[in-house]
Amino acid sequence: MTKPTISIIVPCLNEEKNIRGTVDAIKAALVASGRFSGHEIIIFNDGSTDSTGQVVDEIKKVEPSVRAVHNPKNMGFGYNYTEGVRLAAMEYIIMVPGDNEIPAEAITRVFRLAGAADVVIPYTANQHVRPLARQAISLLFVSLINTLFSLRLRYYNGTCVIKSALLKRCPLKTWGFAYMAAILVRLLRSGATYVEVGVTIIPRASGASKAFAPRNVISVAKAILTLFWDVRIKGRAQYSMSGRRVTAA
Repeated sequence: MTKPTISIIVPCLNEEKNIRGTVDAIKAALVASGRFSGHEIIIFNDGSTDSTGQVVDEIKKVEPSVRAVHNPKNMGFGYNYTEGVRLAAMEYIIMVPGDNEIPAEAITRVFRLAGAADVVIPYTANQHVRPLARQAISLLFVSLINTLFSLRLRYYNGTCVIKSALLKRCPLKTWGFAYMAAILVRLLRSGATYVEVGVTIIPRASGASKAFAPRNVISVAKAILTLFWDVRIKGRAQYSMSGRRVTAA
């Protein structure tokens, strides 16, 4: 059977000390999984003010599969993902943050399940490595989305592997940190199959998470309201299914 191909989107903002480790983890996971016949790595330097851009260009010189995109200003995760989907040329798409928080073993577990369902959805199996406040907010967010849209996912912000054909047809309206939740809700409520897989993460080696900046919190609230209107009210006939969970072999 012919192996599929994958586009890997890597957004990074001021990750000069982490981006090399992220690319190394991706490369190791590609080898360890043996799942894909070809790949491309699209790195977005998202308006960094440190030397991230220079490091990305250095990586590109020695890695033929790497494409570098330099945003003149910070655009956010959702924009980079949306633009990455537009640029992607492979059969599957995944986003791996450039903060080197996801080890090669975790990426490998997700890669190995590509093709088992339309969507591979990882969840953090070792939440305890994150601050208690972040754990509490994550749990609240997951519970809210599950309740609003009658779903039963464990996590909505993971490094999901999704069929390109599905993603390129999916309305990508959210550029903030709720972008993946919006995509998963739309795909699953449209009947896409999914499989969940637990992965372990490691605390980031350098820098701090940007997820809880005030503008990101506001954008998440707006995104949830827009999503509820689109899925539960205006498009309730179109989004009338709940997705089918697949058990991984």
